[in-house]
Amino acid sequence: MAARDLQERIKKLIIDRRLASGAPLPTEPELMAHLGASRNSVREALKGLQAMGIVEIRHGFGTYVGAMSLAPMIEGLAFRTVAGHYRGEDTLLQLVQLREAVETGLVSRLAGRIPDADLVELDALVGRMEEQAALGGDGIAETDRAFHATLYRGLDNALLGEVMEAFWDAFHRVHTDLGGAPQDPLVTCRQHREIVDAVRSGDAIRAEEAIREHFGNIRARVSTTGTQDPHSCHNERV
Repeated sequence: MAARDLQERIKKLIIDRRLASGAPLPTEPELMAHLGASRNSVREALKGLQAMGIVEIRHGFGTYVGAMSLAPMIEGLAFRTVAGHYRGEDTLLQLVQLREAVETGLVSRLAGRIPDADLVELDALVGRMEEQAALGGDGIAETDRAFHATLYRGLDNALLGEVMEAFWDAFHRVHTDLGGAPQDPLVTCRQHREIVDAVRSGDAIRAEEAIREHFGNIRARVSTTGTQDPHSCHNERV
């Protein structure tokens, strides 16, 4: 039996038995009997599932349901973007356009609906960014990351949060490899302040325009990024 078929049957077993992340899978002999497959075939299938984050093999303890994170997606997305860039393709720009489309579609739903506590936190994050900008911009990227996570937190969508983190991680890992001029931190602060003001006002159109302006500047900078030394490193903000 092909490893792919065994993987699908193991995935079905996890679903059918309602096994949560961290739950133990049947032992290797039990899987062999259940699947009607050899030890080597079962092990090969489990290794493939481990690479996808679906199972976790703990040597000496057994096999467990994995965290099922988006880490494999991030790895694949980052590699594809870098490889495409060095083939002369606009893959980094495409990645930015994809994230812009997601955020533009979401921010209008937030206008006038963000809890007061989240607005206070967003104001504080922009204030921290302004302090970091005044000191040259060190640390502003992580504050920016926290800003976007807080902005969409009110939608209460765990999968959305993971997807946004995947886009963020892939972009920053790729842009670190490719190099490129970082944005003026003062511009970064102004754009994020405008996003907060727009969603606070309840003006969905203004909120969308604020996001589009933010990503428009990013697209412009990414569009001018040429093939560079992959070991170059810059503190890019999005």
